Amino acid sequence: MITELEGILPPVLTPFRGEEVALDRLAQNLERLNREPLNGYVVLGSTGEFPLLGEGEKERVIATAREHVPTDRCLVAGTGGESTGATVRLTKRAAALGADAALVITPSYFKSMMKAPALLRHYRTVADQSPVPVLLYNFPANTGINLEPDTVARLAEHANIRGIKDSSGNVPQAGEVIRLTPKTFQLFVGSPLALLPTLLLGGAGGVLAIANLAPRECVEVYRLARAGQWAEARAIGARLAPLSTGIGARYGIGGLKAALDLLGGYGGPTRMPLPVPDADGVAEIREILATTGLL
Repeated sequence: MITELEGILPPVLTPFRGEEVALDRLAQNLERLNREPLNGYVVLGSTGEFPLLGEGEKERVIATAREHVPTDRCLVAGTGGESTGATVRLTKRAAALGADAALVITPSYFKSMMKAPALLRHYRTVADQSPVPVLLYNFPANTGINLEPDTVARLAEHANIRGIKDSSGNVPQAGEVIRLTPKTFQLFVGSPLALLPTLLLGGAGGVLAIANLAPRECVEVYRLARAGQWAEARAIGARLAPLSTGIGARYGIGGLKAALDLLGGYGGPTRMPLPVPDADGVAEIREILATTGLL
């Protein structure tokens, strides 16, 4: 149940073979992650290249994930779109395919019009019609839209809006969201650097791209923090930091996929027009994996 969701959830990479979604490779990557003590997964997030997939492809990704994610682990599916109607349709379809919750990004193309009243109406309409709990998704660096704490607090009053993935990296803002919302409203961060301070403030966990590369270590950081062993948690977090700053931030999704290839999973190419690292980039990624103890 979403009310019990916490901890570390990898935003799963969407593998491609050429330009086609490689569902068999997705299944293999999920089986690899299933060996680790993760609480669940997010498919069709930003790391999953969701804006570059068609609706039918998204449905096939959700169906494949549900087939390979154990029923005791939560499956969250990104269902956000530019129109409210399209978001409702994909959310309903995701629920029918077995998703336990929907992650809904802010509409952003008409960003100058996406003020609080429009966002409140959008999210409440989606939540009214969604068969599964809704998580808000705040990623202002990509969308140009920031879900302000007051807006989040008003949305948290809806019984079917149960949390937020905040990828702003703004820890004070995350703290304000936690202060203004009920304890049952769960805040997940998207930045590894924001994980520990946000947990200290009452956050629920992280949807961390680097958990595709170091799932066990990310879970250990979370476990140690929950046990009050902050120094030990900080030490592991500091060791993992180059995965985010040196791979994710510098090379993007292509870098994460190259790293996964080096670790024995399947990253493969990104979907165009997203770039992939060149040979020098791959060599740097290999060195980062080695210095962090993963390779």
